[in-house]
Amino acid sequence: MEMGSFKRAQISTLLSRLRENPKWLIVVAGPRQVGKTTLVLQALEQINRPHKYLPVDKPQSTTLETPWSALIGTGEGQDHPSWISSTALPSDDPEETAPISGMRDETWLTRQWEQARRAAKRSERGFVLVFDEIQKIPNWSEAVKGLWDADRHEGLPLHVVVLGSAPLLMQRGLSESMLGRFETIRLPHWSFAEMSEAFGFDLDQYIYFGGYPGTASLIQEQQRWREYILGSIVEPNIERDILAMERVDKPALLKRLFEFGAEMSGQILAYDKMLGQIQDAGNTTTLARYLDLLSKAGLLTGLGKYAGGAYRRRASSPKLNVLNTALMSVHSGYTFEEAKTDRSFWGRLVESAVGAHLFNTGTPEVRLHYWRKGSLEVDFVLEHGRKLVALEVKSGSRRGNTAGLEEFATRFSPRRSLLVGEGGISISEFLSAPAMDWFKQS
Repeated sequence: MEMGSFKRAQISTLLSRLRENPKWLIVVAGPRQVGKTTLVLQALEQINRPHKYLPVDKPQSTTLETPWSALIGTGEGQDHPSWISSTALPSDDPEETAPISGMRDETWLTRQWEQARRAAKRSERGFVLVFDEIQKIPNWSEAVKGLWDADRHEGLPLHVVVLGSAPLLMQRGLSESMLGRFETIRLPHWSFAEMSEAFGFDLDQYIYFGGYPGTASLIQEQQRWREYILGSIVEPNIERDILAMERVDKPALLKRLFEFGAEMSGQILAYDKMLGQIQDAGNTTTLARYLDLLSKAGLLTGLGKYAGGAYRRRASSPKLNVLNTALMSVHSGYTFEEAKTDRSFWGRLVESAVGAHLFNTGTPEVRLHYWRKGSLEVDFVLEHGRKLVALEVKSGSRRGNTAGLEEFATRFSPRRSLLVGEGGISISEFLSAPAMDWFKQS
């Protein structure tokens, strides 16, 4: 199956939002290469409403877009089909086709919005305006705030959808100017169930190759797959999303932290020990901030220790976990076949797959931790309000010891204690259910 023909569950939410009267700006957010653009284009094909899709990161002089004149028309009350064909001829309007040097700016954004307003007023079914990679417009959120507020005051039937593959800048722009004006549809990394249905992945393939749909056709050519992951996913994530948009005084340290963290996924390490391993000048505060940036970009997170108190959790040594196991595999040096023969590595890879799944399928209200006391450990602790779920993963060379779960249950009385893997819930079953499902009583 091609990625474009598979529909993720979030498309139902997007279609529902587009079928109601505009209430909030719709934000489709998530890491790079999880199918945000595909999802929106699929929804535009299904929605019975005229629309305009604008990829901000493509120069207008080289992009063949449906002209506004075709969408707006000339007759009062005239309605039009929802064209977004890439083969449509450009408009003869010099304002539309004039080359724009450098990045598209607020003036361009405002001009497009004004055209969409005209189209919405002429259409009996309203209008949908989509900006893809909107974070590449400087000060986009300030411009959007004013335009959106004016539309709501007028009651204009204009839906606006914004996408961005840089969660860091999207988050900053939304939090600074758009509070109370937007609703987010989150697209996480692809799950095992999705990769299995769309591309026929079996469990081992998902654990090693991860959940990047764009790489599914490359897994039989592992060197090509590796080069794509590094060159088309990791490098743009770090160079274009983090370093280009956040203040990072030590970019080499951030890059080495990611590489080190990907290799050591599944392990608990103190920040000062990480600094010694990375062999770079820095401090633990800097390292903690860089790990937070990597987490927001959908690459690598550091889970805090569950201790019943927020301060103690922040002060704890993090447990490193990649958010897509492809990132761990590609830095391991192992081929797929070699990885499966190293029981210790494969065990950490399976544990990282479970951790990534819990992180990616959790809601904003669900917190993910680990727990350790002396030699006793619980791999993952889910926290939702006052409810806790403790999980221990058994795979590869790690099996048979549930003493950590038992001690955690004595201390904290979790709602459930789960063994995942050998002797418990199968890995495939576990990876087929979202994090919130495990709060339900068995």
